[in-house]
Amino acid sequence: QCTYLEIEQVERTHAVVLSRPAWLWGAEMGANDCGVCVGNEGVWTREPLGEAEALLGMDLVRLGLERGSSAREALEVMTALLERHGQGGSCKEEPVPFVYHNTFLLADRAEAWVLETAGRYWAAQRIREGSRNISNQLSIGSEITAEHPGLRERARSQGWWSGDGEFSFAEVFSLEKQPPRMEAAKARFHAGRELLQQHAGHITAETLMSILRDKASGICVDSEGFRTAGSMVSVLPRDPALPCVHFFTATPDPSRSVFKPFVFVAGIKPAPQVRSPTFLQDPAKQIPRFRSSVDRRHELYRRHQAALELMEQDPERGQELLETLQELEKQGLEGMKELLEGTVTPQPEELADLFFDCVEAEMKFY
Repeated sequence: QCTYLEIEQVERTHAVVLSRPAWLWGAEMGANDCGVCVGNEGVWTREPLGEAEALLGMDLVRLGLERGSSAREALEVMTALLERHGQGGSCKEEPVPFVYHNTFLLADRAEAWVLETAGRYWAAQRIREGSRNISNQLSIGSEITAEHPGLRERARSQGWWSGDGEFSFAEVFSLEKQPPRMEAAKARFHAGRELLQQHAGHITAETLMSILRDKASGICVDSEGFRTAGSMVSVLPRDPALPCVHFFTATPDPSRSVFKPFVFVAGIKPAPQVRSPTFLQDPAKQIPRFRSSVDRRHELYRRHQAALELMEQDPERGQELLETLQELEKQGLEGMKELLEGTVTPQPEELADLFFDCVEAEMKFY
């Protein structure tokens, strides 16, 4: 059972860790126990939006992670399901539908891909070197590695492409007049690319955390009723003997949040502090949907919010708290370095408790 649709189950699914809006089934980003990571962003294209309930892009993120043992396999899973079931339905827990198509980043220890969609149509680009970002717009030009079999025919039949010369997915399928929120995304996309290029060749987990916290570029949003909801950074060593380490904030606004490490091992200690409550009469599951609202904030979120208010009212104490939290994050990053350099070999149960213990420490500070 996905957010709106029920689809056929598969024989085997991977363990996954997800960062997701609490009301739906899918996720905005996450990783599985094979070291595959997927994240998505909304995009508006020339293809009409499906208000009819189908798969959400966020459902596809989770399905790719549950069913793909590599980035390429996750891509194949996602595109096959997209072609079969389509994408559509509201992406927001509100009575007025908010609908979009999706772009995705996929990576594992060996490969990275960008997948971009317009309705049931899609194009994918394999990223062979350097860095790559996405930001609420189509960004795959003519460097297409794989595509929907009917993609070019669709563009020709709609009069979007003459059939002559180069075929650029972004040029052909982007809207001529972008919605205002996509105009802002252009500047954000270029800023993200520049920030990554500044660190070319020596990008670390800390580099990515600092980029995700960058407010000047609009990458870290905290205005106009929008706030960056959750942030994730993953370190995927090429050496399969080393574990992948996934850092999650589990709270909004990364500039005032702590990235906490998570490693897949047997017997992981669940972290109820970052799990949203469930409701018997859930307004997201009742038809008609979203007629009422419920408080979905988890325990860490509540304490984090209270701390943010304090930071705003009492800047001096706020600064102290921020420094304490940064210290906590630093410890997690140092522990990860030791683990990946092989200078320490933690006990499996230590790794199983790692994320829980970090969340617990953060809650104590609040």
